[in-house]
Amino acid sequence: MSLKAISPKDAAALDKDLMEVGGFSLDQLMELAGLSVSQADSSIQSEADSSYAYQEEMAWSQLVISPITGTTLRFTTPSRRLKIQLKNLNVPFVPDFTEALKSADLVIDAIFGFSFGGPLREPFPSIIYQMEETKVPVLSIDAPSSWDITTGPPKEGPGSKFMPGALVSLTAPKPCVKWYRGRHFVGGRFLTKDIAEKYDLDLPEYPGIDQIVEVGVDADEKL
Repeated sequence: MSLKAISPKDAAALDKDLMEVGGFSLDQLMELAGLSVSQADSSIQSEADSSYAYQEEMAWSQLVISPITGTTLRFTTPSRRLKIQLKNLNVPFVPDFTEALKSADLVIDAIFGFSFGGPLREPFPSIIYQMEETKVPVLSIDAPSSWDITTGPPKEGPGSKFMPGALVSLTAPKPCVKWYRGRHFVGGRFLTKDIAEKYDLDLPEYPGIDQIVEVGVDADEKL
C-alpha cells in the first residue's frame, strides 16, 4: 500500500487547520507525533527482541541529546516546559552526540522539520555524518536530516549517503519519500475525514488502537 504525498505548503496549512479547526494545541500535536514515533520504535525493536516491549516500559528515553539551546528553539514555550518535565523525571540532556552514540541502542533523527533548507552549520554536519556511518539503528521523522523535503538527499556532502533504517511520516508522506529505501510508517490517526478530504489525503486503516501503520515508499506525489 502506498499513500499520496503532501507538499510542504499543504503540510504547513494542515498543521494550522488542526489547531484552528481541529481544536488541537501545539503541545498536543507534538505529543501525538512523539507517540507515533515511540510506537514505530516499539514495532522495530520488538521484532528483533520479543522482550523489548517490557524493557521499553522501564527504560524509554533515558537520555536526550540537545544540540540546540536558548532562543534558537523554534517552539520556545513548549520546549521550555519539556525541559522542566524531563529534569523533574531525571532524564538528562547530554551535549556530546559522539560520546552518547557509543552506548546508544537507537537514534531518533528529529533535528529539522519539513521546512528545512540548507546550508548546514555546525554541529549538524558532524552529527549527520555520524548518523550516516553508525551501525546503531536510526529512525528519522518526516525526512532524513539534510534531505530536502521535495528533492530528497543532497547530491554531495553531509547526508548524501544518509539512509536511515526507518522513517515515520507524520499525517502523510512527504515528496522526498520517493528516494527513501527502508521501513516506512505513517502516523496521524487524529486526522479528521474533513481535513483529509480538504488535502486529498488517503486515510490508511490503522490496526487496533495503533497510532502508526507501515506502508510502502512509492507515494503518489500531489503538489
